[in-house]
Amino acid sequence: MTTNQVLVGVGLIVVLAVGSQILAGRLRIPALIVLLPVGFAAGALIDDVDPERLLGAAFSPLVSLAVAVILYDAGLGLDLARLKGHTRRVVVRLIWIGVLITGLLGALLAAPLLGMSWRAAVMIGAILVVSGPTVVGPLLSFVRPKDRLQRVLVWEGSLIDPVGGVLGALVFHAVVSTSGRHLGSGTTQFLISMGIGAAGGAVGAGLLWVLFRVLRIGEVLGTTAQLAAVIGVAAMCDVLREDTGLIAAVMMGLAVANLSGMDVPARRPFFETLVSLILGLLFISISATVTPHSLRHVVLPALGLAALLVLVVRPLVAAVSTLGTDLTRGERGFIGWMAPRGIVAAATASTFSAGLVAKGIGGASKILPATFVVITATVTLYGLTASPVARRLGVVRPSRSRPLLVGGDPWVVDLGVALKAAGLEVLMWAGEEEQRERIRRAGIELAPGELLGAATGGAAELEGVTAVYFLTAEDDFNALAAVILRGSVEGTVHRLSAPADSQGAVAPFIGGEVLFGPDLTWPTFSRRYQEGAAVLGQPADNALRPGSDLLFLVRRDGRLDPVTGGSAPSPRPGDTAVLLGPGRRGTDGPAE
Repeated sequence: MTTNQVLVGVGLIVVLAVGSQILAGRLRIPALIVLLPVGFAAGALIDDVDPERLLGAAFSPLVSLAVAVILYDAGLGLDLARLKGHTRRVVVRLIWIGVLITGLLGALLAAPLLGMSWRAAVMIGAILVVSGPTVVGPLLSFVRPKDRLQRVLVWEGSLIDPVGGVLGALVFHAVVSTSGRHLGSGTTQFLISMGIGAAGGAVGAGLLWVLFRVLRIGEVLGTTAQLAAVIGVAAMCDVLREDTGLIAAVMMGLAVANLSGMDVPARRPFFETLVSLILGLLFISISATVTPHSLRHVVLPALGLAALLVLVVRPLVAAVSTLGTDLTRGERGFIGWMAPRGIVAAATASTFSAGLVAKGIGGASKILPATFVVITATVTLYGLTASPVARRLGVVRPSRSRPLLVGGDPWVVDLGVALKAAGLEVLMWAGEEEQRERIRRAGIELAPGELLGAATGGAAELEGVTAVYFLTAEDDFNALAAVILRGSVEGTVHRLSAPADSQGAVAPFIGGEVLFGPDLTWPTFSRRYQEGAAVLGQPADNALRPGSDLLFLVRRDGRLDPVTGGSAPSPRPGDTAVLLGPGRRGTDGPAE
């Protein structure tokens, strides 16, 4: 290819990847629904958008390393402390039972439906065992299932990807062999691959520990160091044994997320941006390699295979995996209706199908287009039906706001009581035991200490929390925590304004969403509480009491709208106004 053709091809792939994600965000649909058809159309219409021509032999290893980066990022969100009891049992079963049942039935169904040899059928069966956090995560963000259910599905997707990648590599080497020796030693080979991947993950975790605990590199360099460590370790593992780099990447992410000695940067905006870009580039590139000619005789059989995987295989896996657990009937049903295929299936199909075609395996040329159809069909089907199915099964979190109030002073607890009385599910967190006891006495749910720590450490999102309000007396803490936590919550993160004469090191100079305006600061709340003020709720259509200030409006549908420094919400019939003003208090009297 000429230099101009390379420039045009690379430029178009990047623009199409980002443009498709922007369009999907505006349409509020999973990005994959847009990325796959756009990449397919670009590959069919524009010769320059062909990654195999652009990159040649480098395309396949680059895909493998890119997937390793994605899986490392997924591992960062896996908190082992939350995987316990029946949740752990279900996840473990979904991994090993799901792989066995899906791989076996997928191969048995693919052979007659697609008209391929048993060796090609075994290969596509191994490819289609994976789901993936890059597909499941965005779907769940639209559905908003209950916390435990979301945890099960995210863990399954994150862990089954590297297992599926290694299984695909083992099956590939087995089916291209003319003897049965490789098939008979499959278990041993699988364990060797897992061992290499785990060892690589341990080495990578040790390297990151040295970088962050010994050298103490900063946030910017720390982000690039993580990227370099993941790519370097994954590459070395893949050199030793194919696709073991995926296991190493997940193990490194798990170590960073769960080892207390890992002092990693709290914010990872560049890394998260890079992962989003990689996802778009991979889906556009891989789908561009699927030609209309290759789909001509595959579409209908592949749709039949997708239908059987959705309607028969996945419900069977879910039923067996949840047997004897305390999951509700609705939770079991939703697990049986959530198994979209994603980037690892596309990457392994792209990597292994060409090798099987070169070996003359019957039907191998159908593996990539059939996988493309199954990915498109499952993502589209689950993307369009997951929300109504979740509502029908009763597994959706309440649509009402679920705020987290950080602080434990009497007026903050009274605010929590008023919001709870208005029908909201309120969480509170405080650092001092006296304040935590005050929250307990008020009958408000106390968030565990590790909840806030995990989110501010960048390792996990605050599951189910729709907004966070920092209301402590420490203005610098409020400002810094709000900056760190932004992006870990479904909704907004607000903090109290610092007083005009504040001598804080940070708070006076950091922007962001400020609650109640510049006059209602913590000292103002404390002083007015000492003078007998209270936080209370009343119907929004009633006139405000003299000397009262509006703090929040609880909408009729359960949404919570705060008064901020830049705007004040307008009351509507049926709303509840939460005020600071004269009245009877909800908890234990004046501030101390």
